[in-house]
Amino acid sequence: MYKWFSILKSELLKPLPGPEAQLRMSPSFRRPAETVLPAGRASVAVLLYIRQQEICTIFIRRTEYDGVHSGQISFPGGMHEYCDDSLIITVLRECEEEIGISRNSLNIIGRLTELHVPISNVDILPVVAIVNGQPLFVPNPEEVEFIIEARLKDLANPLNIKRKMIRIGDFEIETPYYDINNHHIWGATAMILSEFLEVVKKTIYTMR
Repeated sequence: MYKWFSILKSELLKPLPGPEAQLRMSPSFRRPAETVLPAGRASVAVLLYIRQQEICTIFIRRTEYDGVHSGQISFPGGMHEYCDDSLIITVLRECEEEIGISRNSLNIIGRLTELHVPISNVDILPVVAIVNGQPLFVPNPEEVEFIIEARLKDLANPLNIKRKMIRIGDFEIETPYYDINNHHIWGATAMILSEFLEVVKKTIYTMR
């Protein structure tokens, strides 16, 4: 399995699947941004580690707050701050703050295609990283309601891709989502995951 991480790193250095792969998991309608201001910058982490001989990743359910992403399931990560020298530093800081994973335990192996989120007018950079050893996640209760661990083979199983109708403000839209242990992963997170899984396919990763 550790050899697979090296193969994945090599694939991430090649041309990425890009928007075509992202859009496979896009809602039927993406609400346009309601501001003419420059887009904010953010980064999220696709964290990979081995648990019980399975390659896994995690998602977080955000706490309820007064904002458009309240209570949603996402990758760990957040907004770029002035103290951050780069978006890589942003995601390392956010992993420490949100889930208690030290930046020293992360080995960044690549990036995915940036994704613009119109509803919040933010450009998100997805970063792929390996967690050294067995991670012990400590969610920050102010930001994270709980953590969801998922096996890569379950995320890659097409039977776990479903569709549903959701209401966002005055809009009712149909959206595809990943159904993982009854948790619904949709929107920007699903679009990022879709591109990542397309890269995984190129590694000939066996899902057995």
